[in-house]
Amino acid sequence: MANNVIRVGNVEIMSLSDGALEFDLCNFFPTIPQELWQPYESHLTAEHHVRFNLGSYLIRSEGRTVLVDTGMGPKPAEMPEAPWGILMDEFKAHGVRPEEVDMVVMTHLHRDHVGWNLRSQNGKYTPTFPNARYWMSAKDWEVCHQPEVQKDRFPNAPTCVWPLAELGLVELMNGEHTLTRDLTAVPTPGHTPGHMSIMITSQGERALILGDVVHNPAQVHETDWVSRADMDPEVTRQTRRTLMERLDREGITVAAGHFPAPGFGKIVRLEGRRYWQGF
Repeated sequence: MANNVIRVGNVEIMSLSDGALEFDLCNFFPTIPQELWQPYESHLTAEHHVRFNLGSYLIRSEGRTVLVDTGMGPKPAEMPEAPWGILMDEFKAHGVRPEEVDMVVMTHLHRDHVGWNLRSQNGKYTPTFPNARYWMSAKDWEVCHQPEVQKDRFPNAPTCVWPLAELGLVELMNGEHTLTRDLTAVPTPGHTPGHMSIMITSQGERALILGDVVHNPAQVHETDWVSRADMDPEVTRQTRRTLMERLDREGITVAAGHFPAPGFGKIVRLEGRRYWQGF
């Protein structure tokens, strides 16, 4: 089995990437003094930047093909060297056709999770995954339409999210929602009001696709560390504390899209501290 694929019972989960983003520490984590990062230098670049994989997960189960999150989207014409925009190349490299996807699930509607939803040509939008319905939380759908929030927090919603409704492809989730027999969307709010994580359950085994509950492995232990991208810092902290404790206690496999690819691993405890242990 390829190192970007794991099995959870009868379910196959494939890790795909749309590229990566890199930020200065004080830019992305402005409230965390740099010296506090010293124990976590292995999770930083040589320049002491944070680097985020733009991870998506392709799930195959019982004849269904589900894509969780769709990356940043195509490279802008004016930025041919952009470090993102490779998701369709990943599809091709792994022998997957966009037509195979019958469900797209977005953990939330920030720009790096919705970018490949649609294609635009001559002002007309068409779905990148033509046989899919697009699932998202009702709370995020509502918030991304608020003018005072949309411009800064959901800048590509007008081109990557809103047109889905005009095409009749939107499915909204309110609270915990059963997507298939094996997949359940679980509310994990804070990063956005309607943020969802995706629980996979099959034959007594479980895995959780985190979304943006955690951006960097350091936050597995430092659950109070919030980023500038977290819309409600205090709710983010509460959600992360509760979730990290559960993942540790119950030994649930984790798929963390912003951790180094493929992002599969577990939360382990050693001498009273939690650590990320990648597969």
